[in-house]
Amino acid sequence: MSPTPASGPAVSIVVPVYDEQGNIEPLHAAICDAVGHLDFEVIYVNDGSLDASARELDAVAERDQRASVIHFVRNYGQTAALTAGIRHARGPVLVTMDADLQNDPADIPEMLGHLDTYDVVCGWRKDRQDASLTRVLPSKAANALISWLSNVPLHDYGCTLRVYKREYIHNIPLYGEMHRFIPIYVTWAGARMLEIPVRHHPRVRGTSKYGLGRIPKVLLDLTTVKFLRDFYVTPIYFFGWVGFSLVLGGMVAALGAVATWLLFDAPVLAACLTVIAPMLAIFGLLEVTLGIIAEVLIRMHYEVQNKAPYRVARVRNLPGVVTIHDEAAATLPRSAGA
Repeated sequence: MSPTPASGPAVSIVVPVYDEQGNIEPLHAAICDAVGHLDFEVIYVNDGSLDASARELDAVAERDQRASVIHFVRNYGQTAALTAGIRHARGPVLVTMDADLQNDPADIPEMLGHLDTYDVVCGWRKDRQDASLTRVLPSKAANALISWLSNVPLHDYGCTLRVYKREYIHNIPLYGEMHRFIPIYVTWAGARMLEIPVRHHPRVRGTSKYGLGRIPKVLLDLTTVKFLRDFYVTPIYFFGWVGFSLVLGGMVAALGAVATWLLFDAPVLAACLTVIAPMLAIFGLLEVTLGIIAEVLIRMHYEVQNKAPYRVARVRNLPGVVTIHDEAAATLPRSAGA
């Protein structure tokens, strides 16, 4: 067996697994070949697999102490699996990748080499080996949309193979299908990010867990990310502008109703506008009210928990200020921080 150093590994590799029977052994062997010269750990998160993946993972962990396994009681999704792995990782550098053997662990050393200059390195499956109509084309459209709305341009938001410095990812809250938006979150924390082409292999065993059905989820999650990016601290701006727009629409409808009743012989249209005008005004006032409530909740979030609406990268001659590096160190297990 290969022992794990008592002081903790230099690199933690997080691999979510769901029904990947037959891929576990070759994947672990490939990881060991790629980063065997480093002090590393691999955290496999079994996301409620229904095949023999759990048994294969336990066999790997029993044989190699550098491998750890987290078994979920049921399938929670890739985002939850990545979150669990990140929370239990002990290294100052984290690597995430898929278990389907389409990501190549041989790309990890090159990605790690860029951490001297960058804080996050994202893989780009430039020559993607997937079905064009159902996987590649929708993915390209989604990547373009996400890049445009987030102002964080990437070719491939769907590639799980990424390398992070711990301080930029350890406390990111992830829900739903949010794992694909991690590059956006880390830029909020001031991370310097690089995207490089990586190898992508055809799937040999098992079946893909993703299809066109994920598109609505991605769009809804993207809406959430856009709101959190632009309006999380000042939600009144979002709800307020929507509310004012609805009130303005109600006023226009009211003027149209008056003009229609007085100048035109169109009683049906006039009646419709008469009904629509107050409804728009009421909905507008409700939006403004929601904005005020959201503002109160945001202030409670920061003030009750004594949080600041910002994160500090570093300070000079100012002791006692918590930086992102202090936050990351506080989450490390004692054995890793020794």
